[in-house]
Amino acid sequence: MSKAKGVAQRLYYAKKPSRWSKGIGAVLPQEYKKFWAEWHWQKPAPVHYIEKKGTYEWHKKAREVRPVQNVPLPLIYPKEMHEGIWGGEAVVQGFIKKGVFKRRSPRFWMPTLKKDILYSEVLDTYMRTVVTRRTMDLIHESYGFDHYLLKTPACDLKSLLALKLKRQILIALADKTLYPDDSQKRAEVYAKYEQYLSAYTREEIEWYGLSYEEACKKYKRLDEAKNIPKPLKIKFRSNLLAAMKEAKIKEAENVEVVTPEESSSWLSKLNPFSKEKTPKDK
Repeated sequence: MSKAKGVAQRLYYAKKPSRWSKGIGAVLPQEYKKFWAEWHWQKPAPVHYIEKKGTYEWHKKAREVRPVQNVPLPLIYPKEMHEGIWGGEAVVQGFIKKGVFKRRSPRFWMPTLKKDILYSEVLDTYMRTVVTRRTMDLIHESYGFDHYLLKTPACDLKSLLALKLKRQILIALADKTLYPDDSQKRAEVYAKYEQYLSAYTREEIEWYGLSYEEACKKYKRLDEAKNIPKPLKIKFRSNLLAAMKEAKIKEAENVEVVTPEESSSWLSKLNPFSKEKTPKDK
């Protein structure tokens, strides 16, 4: 009986398989896993409740000391959130009771949404999107849309639209592709936002802001491009020319190894039936 109990305990504490322990998720680069931890595992800033500081507090009604419990509200993030920038807000799920002797009923509180125009100084682009009042307040507190995106972690931005815009801004700053026709403006804007590049490497920026499906597709493309098989004729030709040069054969000294990507084919030079050049072609 004790042996069976020990096996049950080991199974209870065994780690459950996840998308990161098997399959393509296990081989994704650490740069993307770092972004995923910032996006889904990092604790976001409190939005729908006021966070209490300290460990204990005095409860006036009960006249006793109680531990501080900052319990986040149950939130729902609809797919429409990824098409706008909600500033960390979501749909609040709860209950409402209209009277003492009435049963409570479920209730959903929606954030106030509106369409507004935002301007990115780094991308030099105006965009019209759905925002909330809190989004506009945070942009004004940050003194600009770019400052708000660059200094806010992914867990607070939440939406894919905001994360992809942040990724484009980081790429433009890292590669210095902003304002290609105005070098003075490029230097001025770059000096204004270059402080945010210290938190990321170029490889981390490349994987930043991608969904899990997009990251898997990107990894597959890179893996397929890396493992493209080369024709064996190229290998055999190189070995043959190396052997001929070692044997000091004069014909091998004037032969160059031509890759398949080059436009001129070495087979056309050796083919006796190929069309000879006319005086006009020469």
